[in-house]
Amino acid sequence: MRIEITDLEQLRAEPDLRKAVIIGLDLTREDVRVPIDGALLLGCTLSETMQRRADAAGALIFPVIPDLPYEVYRSKLYTPRELFAGFDPANPKSYADTPDAVIYKHSKQQGHHPDPLHALAERLHDHSITEALDETLTGSPIAVMGGHALARGSDGYRNAVELGAALGRSGFTVLTGGGPGAMEAVPLGVRLGEADKDVLNTLAQAPSFGHDDESIGRWLAAFPEVPSFETPRTIGIPTWFYGHEPPNPACELHAKYFANSVREEGLLTVATGGIIYTPGKAGTVQEVFQDFTQNYYGSVGPAAPMVFLGKAFWTDEVPAAPLVQKLAQGREAEQWILVTDDVDEAIELLVKYAS
Repeated sequence: MRIEITDLEQLRAEPDLRKAVIIGLDLTREDVRVPIDGALLLGCTLSETMQRRADAAGALIFPVIPDLPYEVYRSKLYTPRELFAGFDPANPKSYADTPDAVIYKHSKQQGHHPDPLHALAERLHDHSITEALDETLTGSPIAVMGGHALARGSDGYRNAVELGAALGRSGFTVLTGGGPGAMEAVPLGVRLGEADKDVLNTLAQAPSFGHDDESIGRWLAAFPEVPSFETPRTIGIPTWFYGHEPPNPACELHAKYFANSVREEGLLTVATGGIIYTPGKAGTVQEVFQDFTQNYYGSVGPAAPMVFLGKAFWTDEVPAAPLVQKLAQGREAEQWILVTDDVDEAIELLVKYAS
C-alpha cells in the first residue's frame, strides 16, 4: 500500500519513501536522502540534484501541467469558500471571477473531446477527488437524490429542509449531488437541525437563478451564515459537466468532478448507508436504476436501502418504485426497499440497516 505525502513535515518524518506518493511539494531546497525507489511524484518542483536522484531511483515524475485554473493533483475536497473565492455579495457579477466559474468556462472550452493533455489533467484531478472523498468519509453515509429545479421558498424545498434536519438529528453524514434545489435544501436542514423560518424567508428572496453570472451571484449572495459541524457531515458531489448549475453553499465540502459518469457512479457507490429518492425527473430516475443494479448484483457490497419518499409520485406519476420492487422479489435487496410518505418511517429503516 502506497503512503501519500502532502506536506514537508510528513516527508521529513518518513524513513523510507520507496513507492510513496508525494503530491505538490516544493523539493528544491529539500535534501532527501532516504530511499525513493519507485516513488510517484505528482506536481512536485525538483532541484537538479533531486531530479537526478529520482531518475536514478526509477521514480515516476508527473510534472505540474501549466496554464490550468485548477490543481491537478489535489489532496483534499473543495470548500464553498475555496470554490467561491473572490465573490463579493454586493457585486453579483463577481461570481464570474470565482474559481468555480473560471474552471467551468475552461472545461467548456475544451469540449467533449479535449486534447490529450487536458483529458489527462481532468482524469488525474478526478482520481484525486475520489481519493480525497474516500479519506473524508466515515461510517455509512446516506445520500439524498432529488430534483435540481426545486425553488427556494416552495413547499417542496421546505420539506427537503425538514428531511435534512431529521437525518441530521439521527447523526447521519448526508451526501447530495451538490447542486441547487433539493440538493441544497437537504444539507441546509442537516446543518440547521430544523426548518428555520428566518433562514427560509431570506433564501426565498432569491428562489432560483438563470444562466448568467449575475443571476447566479444573486442566488449565491442570498445564502446566510449557518453553523457547521466540527467534522463535516454534509458533502456535495457535483460536476463541472453541469457547470451552469453552481455547487450549493449549504454543503460543508464538495467533491467536484469533471466527468459526470465518474461522479454519478461514485456518489451511488459511497452511499453505503442507503439512498433516499425524493421526487425528480430523468436524472433521478437514472440514479434509481443505476443504484438498483449495484444492489441487484451486489457489485459494490451488500444491498443497501432504497427509500422512495413520495408514494403517489413514485408509484403513479413516475412508477419507478413498483418496477424496482418487482425485480427485487426473492433477493437480498427486497427487504431494504421502502415506498413511503413518512420521514420517520424512512429514517427508522436507515437506522435499522446501520445497526
